[in-house]
Amino acid sequence: MSAESLSGSVPPYRGRLGPGKALRAASDAVPPSGLVLLAIVSVQVGAGLAKNLFAQLPPSAVVFLRIATGAVILVAMARPKVRGLSRRDLAVGVAFGLSLGLMNLSFYEALARLPIGIAVAIEFLGPLTLAVVSSRRRMDLLWVALAAAGVLLLAPWDQAGAASWAGIGFAALAGAFWAAYIVFSAATGARFPGASGLSFAMVVSTLAITPVGVAAGGSDLLRPEILLVGAGVGLLSSVIPYSLELEALRRMPKRVFGILMSLEPAVAALVGLFVLGEVLQAREWAAIGCVVIASIGATRSGP
Repeated sequence: MSAESLSGSVPPYRGRLGPGKALRAASDAVPPSGLVLLAIVSVQVGAGLAKNLFAQLPPSAVVFLRIATGAVILVAMARPKVRGLSRRDLAVGVAFGLSLGLMNLSFYEALARLPIGIAVAIEFLGPLTLAVVSSRRRMDLLWVALAAAGVLLLAPWDQAGAASWAGIGFAALAGAFWAAYIVFSAATGARFPGASGLSFAMVVSTLAITPVGVAAGGSDLLRPEILLVGAGVGLLSSVIPYSLELEALRRMPKRVFGILMSLEPAVAALVGLFVLGEVLQAREWAAIGCVVIASIGATRSGP
């Protein structure tokens, strides 16, 4: 999901990159709601592709491939511009990059331990809580409570479900870093010109993840088929969806965009079912439904 649809700001989300002219031209014939749904499917199929790589690479190595792909493409499109910036500005950009990298690393560690639909649902608690805190509406606490109830339904109290405590912990950590990402994204955008802030953050994120990713992946990272799939993960999870989201935002109200993006946990569960063969129990579907409803409620009641 695009966390910024909950917080009231505009993406980037999870390192997604600026739109290409070819994608924008092709998207003109598609209604904006269709673009949002295509973006959601692209993100989750990318996550599914990444999860399939876990049989050959540890999650940290897959994260490295994804972020490095995004960084190479974005730097080619918008080089970081740091001349004239203060140390405080650069520190904010570094914090943005670190939150981006840690968010992805935590999410992929969760993905290695949880079905994709459950991981995405739990991760949503981060931006949802931030949105409620930012709105300062007491009634919005209801939506956080509903989402929390959903997570309680997912918890492996009797070890009968597909979730694990470690996976839940990593997904919750990813949600916390997602909330931090939103805050630092806005602060970076106010300090850096154009898309150079995101470009700078992607470079920082790549540098931060490289030691862990390279140490975990080793020589397997140089295999052509691995590099090809890793590039596909970067395109599906970053470049394509953000391009589609920006075009959709250009043609539809942010609140409608946010409501549509709230469907992402459900789409993730469907991708998990049909692409990865992850069959969820009825209570797990109910839990995901709680998170989706909470996200829609927070979006509709926002300012």
